[in-house]
Amino acid sequence: MRAVLQRVSGASVAVDGSVAGAIDDGLLVLVGFGRDDSEDVLEKMAQKIIRLRVFSDENDKINLSVKDIGGGLLVVSQFTLYWSCRKGTRPSFDGAMEPGRAEELYNKFTEILKDSGLKVETGIFGADMKVSLINDGPVTVALEL
Repeated sequence: MRAVLQRVSGASVAVDGSVAGAIDDGLLVLVGFGRDDSEDVLEKMAQKIIRLRVFSDENDKINLSVKDIGGGLLVVSQFTLYWSCRKGTRPSFDGAMEPGRAEELYNKFTEILKDSGLKVETGIFGADMKVSLINDGPVTVALEL
């Protein structure tokens, strides 16, 4: 499982011209699942994201989590996190999980995040999405479990 987090002061995702999800301060979470991933990693990744200290405290030290600031999460499925460009110039997606199973894990993952009490918004799995964000910092973190 891979996730790319971007600290944002605002983010939204639209499908067919309609906003599917939006947050103010928080994290945009792009998430993808590899062919061999299982449910075992979902809770661990969720807790890592919720507790990751990437926001500034009153002393301007990066010391607070999204939960500490009462921020939101915008979770967007992104199978291209598993594209490989090792050979040639056309990415291969052989490492990505098949869509049906990936959607199951994505839905379970977002439910775990929602159970944390944070505001969690999502895109629409498998849709052609337009993601807009105001990157704060910029601060970007790549996670893999």
